[in-house]
Amino acid sequence: MSLATSLRRGFLATSSGRDRIAARTVGRLVKPQTAVSELDPALIWSALALLVLGLVMVYSASIATAEASGFTGYDANYYLVRQASFLGVGVVFGLIAFRVPMVHLQRLAPWLFLSGIVLLAVTLIPGVGHRVGGSQRWLQLGPLNLQASELMKLFVAIYAADYTVRKLDVMPSFKRGFMPMMGVILLVGCLLLFEPDFGTFVVITAIAFGTLFLGGLNIRVFLLLGLAAVVGFVVLIYIAPYRLERVLDFLNPWADPFGGGYQLSQSQIAFGRGEWFGVGLGGSIQKLFYLPEAHTDFLLAVIAEELGFVGVFVVIALFAVLVQRAFVIGREAILLERYFSGLVAQAIGLWIGLQAFISMGVNVGMLPTKGLTLPLMSYGGSGLLANCLALGILLRVDWEVRVLKRGGNA
Repeated sequence: MSLATSLRRGFLATSSGRDRIAARTVGRLVKPQTAVSELDPALIWSALALLVLGLVMVYSASIATAEASGFTGYDANYYLVRQASFLGVGVVFGLIAFRVPMVHLQRLAPWLFLSGIVLLAVTLIPGVGHRVGGSQRWLQLGPLNLQASELMKLFVAIYAADYTVRKLDVMPSFKRGFMPMMGVILLVGCLLLFEPDFGTFVVITAIAFGTLFLGGLNIRVFLLLGLAAVVGFVVLIYIAPYRLERVLDFLNPWADPFGGGYQLSQSQIAFGRGEWFGVGLGGSIQKLFYLPEAHTDFLLAVIAEELGFVGVFVVIALFAVLVQRAFVIGREAILLERYFSGLVAQAIGLWIGLQAFISMGVNVGMLPTKGLTLPLMSYGGSGLLANCLALGILLRVDWEVRVLKRGGNA
């Protein structure tokens, strides 16, 4: 039985009251009292390994940049201290998210999505949004910069799951199931393209319509959407000279290795130097001002140079485990008729997996250069906060599934 069929049959069966009883049972468990050993160990250890390895590699990749920044208070540990602080805040918010019952999160879903749209709109207001490198993507909150688009990825995952559950009985309909979601995603896309942030637009679109597909969107509509998306992205690339230039540089970075192809060619040099086991932790040469954004968008290239093929393989394996566990947890929730919880878990898995794939693809030269970080690992407070919130929600889904399997006893 397909996931979409399971969702639809389960939705029609809710009149028995089992889903409402389960919702009330789990809704009362606002403060879960559970040992870490009762949660999914593979999910916890893979996420923890990625966070810790990311912290170590951000430090290694940023030492030279921090020392040469020239600002008062900058030293070799500058980015390490900030990333550790971001991680601490992210863990706190992740624990808070873990304590929120999924039935409550579902009620908040439309409001979270609306708040994300407001934040994106406010970011575009001149004098309010903070511009860096030609892009206006940040809101300056004292010493911190909030990137609203990072939180929007999580909000879209939650909203798409809620929308799919509410529209489950009409999901095969193009007009009633697909068109409303397409309208709001186009609105989000317009705001992102004004920043501009094309990479996040691609990820958010994939999260939204991937969740609809998991919830039973007509396969013909989905394939038509995929074709339309490809055509639309080609048009967006063609009408923006800088995007077209990136694609041409991607096709042959060595044609202009000191111009448009510089970043990708330096990344490929880093991969080549790493060979099987790398040059050793801290031994990267490319991070010494040869490879731009070494601690953010191109962190995997530094991992490849210092830890080699083995290090890159470990990172890929950890992401694969995390994404696989997200989909398994989601499937278990759906089998227990917790449809919103299951789709949220799978939407989070889709988001983290897709963004990791794109970031890795950019680093190795499989995809055109885009400003997407490696989830859970790259430097950045907003991204780390959104990732930790997502992990907290994912663990909450896992915990509620285990509670329901035990008959509702905490």
